[in-house]
Amino acid sequence: MRYILKQKLWSFGDDFIIRDDQENDCYRVDGKAFSFGDHLTFEDMAGRELAAIRERLFTWGKTYEIIRPGQPVTTVEKEMFTFFSCKFSVDGPGDLDYVAEGDFMDHEYKFKRHGRTVAIITKRWFSWSDHYGIEIADGEDVVSLLATAVVIDLICHDNDD
Repeated sequence: MRYILKQKLWSFGDDFIIRDDQENDCYRVDGKAFSFGDHLTFEDMAGRELAAIRERLFTWGKTYEIIRPGQPVTTVEKEMFTFFSCKFSVDGPGDLDYVAEGDFMDHEYKFKRHGRTVAIITKRWFSWSDHYGIEIADGEDVVSLLATAVVIDLICHDNDD
């Protein structure tokens, strides 16, 4: 499946819209403007919350939690000592553990599980707001991977503007 993740240009907080490859709105992410740390809700277009994204405060590195109703918490942690690129470990429920590694310019990330690439995120070079193309392999947890893409943007590209 292919998705487009686009940050809203004029908004309070970090707000995103996620569309499929036919430009149909699929999900929205609403960032809370006045909170300690990042707090976002990941919703379908009917407004049902599918996940909450929360920054863990007072940790050594950047760490976020993706909280989904009825499921264990997924932890996304940026590895601290990487050179020339960012690397993330995604500790999900059960077998849903991923490693996301960026390229030299942090514009492309490959998500791997057990050595197999399951998703690729590519950031558009020249746009007014952060804009990503996301390709996710069939059978993968779409909500977790899209929420993790939002976390990567918050950590690596939040201050680009």
